[in-house]
Amino acid sequence: MVKIKTQEEIKIIAEGGKILAATMKELEKMAKPGITTLELDRAAEALIVSKGARPAFKGYAGFPYSLCASTNENIVHGFPSNYVLKNGDLLKLDLGVLYKGFNTDMAMTVAVGEVSFETKRLINVTKKSLRLGIKKAKVGNTIGDIGNTIQRFVEDQGFGVVRDLCGHGIGKTVHEDPKVPNFGKRGSGENLVEGMVICIEPMVTMGDYKIKPSKDGYGYATSDGSLSAHFEHTIVITEKGPVVLTEP
Repeated sequence: MVKIKTQEEIKIIAEGGKILAATMKELEKMAKPGITTLELDRAAEALIVSKGARPAFKGYAGFPYSLCASTNENIVHGFPSNYVLKNGDLLKLDLGVLYKGFNTDMAMTVAVGEVSFETKRLINVTKKSLRLGIKKAKVGNTIGDIGNTIQRFVEDQGFGVVRDLCGHGIGKTVHEDPKVPNFGKRGSGENLVEGMVICIEPMVTMGDYKIKPSKDGYGYATSDGSLSAHFEHTIVITEKGPVVLTEP
């Protein structure tokens, strides 16, 4: 069941979103050749706690870290480790904040050092697909309108859209109804109404959209070993249009 948020609850979620966005901005600066993903995880937790919040992912569904850090063909939910980032890596950072009982969720893809033109294009297409999806998140549209817009843009650019993973509602728990796929038909799925808070998170591949479990046994990777990118924002649907709650 979709849980509609009150104005007071949305205000709290927005406060948590500012903490999350500021933390992610710092992690993006740190993601350079020579640093480990475990160091990024520790920095993320310290930054969140310093703001009076908690990492939303730590302990959630058995996940033992604060930050999801996935490199190259790995798409999401990767374990931070002693892996040292190197020039040319494609790093996906996915992080959640729990603040005053409510969660926010955000993801970004960072090019570590110098990457190829096609890799830059993958990043830019994924980021733009998120912006286009957000524009469709308005009263009177449906969940399917969001996914259809993302899918059509991404596939027109020659990339694949992951179908076995999706966005979601968010609130007192990290994952709530409704599911928010990154593909679909216009007019399908739940109607979007004022007070819905959802996470839109396109996951885009340079090759086939099919996925498999990653080597750590928790996350997911592309089935063909191609590179992937991932961006996510938490948004609230209002009568005036979508409002992003996880922007710096």
